[in-house]
Amino acid sequence: MPGRPGRPESNRRKSAPRQGPRSRAGAGGLTSASQAAGTDTEAGDSAESAARAEAGPPGRTEADPEAVARLICLRLLTTAPRTQVQLATALRRRGIPDEAAAAVLARFAEVGLIDDAMFARAWVDSRHHGRGLAGRALGAELRQRGVAQDDIQAALRELDPEQELATARELVARRLAATASMPVPARMRRLTGVLARKGYAAGLAYRVVREALEQEGVEGGVSFDDLDVLGEPDDDPEAAGV
Repeated sequence: MPGRPGRPESNRRKSAPRQGPRSRAGAGGLTSASQAAGTDTEAGDSAESAARAEAGPPGRTEADPEAVARLICLRLLTTAPRTQVQLATALRRRGIPDEAAAAVLARFAEVGLIDDAMFARAWVDSRHHGRGLAGRALGAELRQRGVAQDDIQAALRELDPEQELATARELVARRLAATASMPVPARMRRLTGVLARKGYAAGLAYRVVREALEQEGVEGGVSFDDLDVLGEPDDDPEAAGV
């Protein structure tokens, strides 16, 4: 009796199960792209989040709260300089007792890991040269971070008034061309507004902008009559938040 003819080779290949991608990555693997993204996010958590995990939820401390406080402070200081008030606030939010927090902060200040005066000086130098901020804005930022007024004033005294004036001129020069199509009063308002938002006094802002427009007017680009009707404002320290 003749045997059954075998299926053609091509049919056997068609019927063979296709080897698709694995739906699971193994017992410990990821099962979706969202899980992978979640893992990446966890790997990139900030030092502050890591410190939060080490310290536990708010209201809970380990047997040695000072050890936990030290860990939190070290992790935070690793990412960026902090003031004593910023660190105290972080410890309070994590449930560290006030006594333990005070002891750790005092020790950190004693060994120089916390230095609000140095923080203020570095902040003024960095934010003035990097963002063009004037002394008024810098002082407000430092007060928000809990720096003592004496340390703020000492840091601001190192900001040379001539350097501050030169920075104001640079800020205006960068934006002058963008306002060329505007009427002179509108240009004045726009450019003085730029300096006001950086913390420059109204009188200084007016003088710097008028100076820039007058220099531009050498080639006929500015009506000096328009400049003359714009009275110079008085500086108002209280309005600037000083």
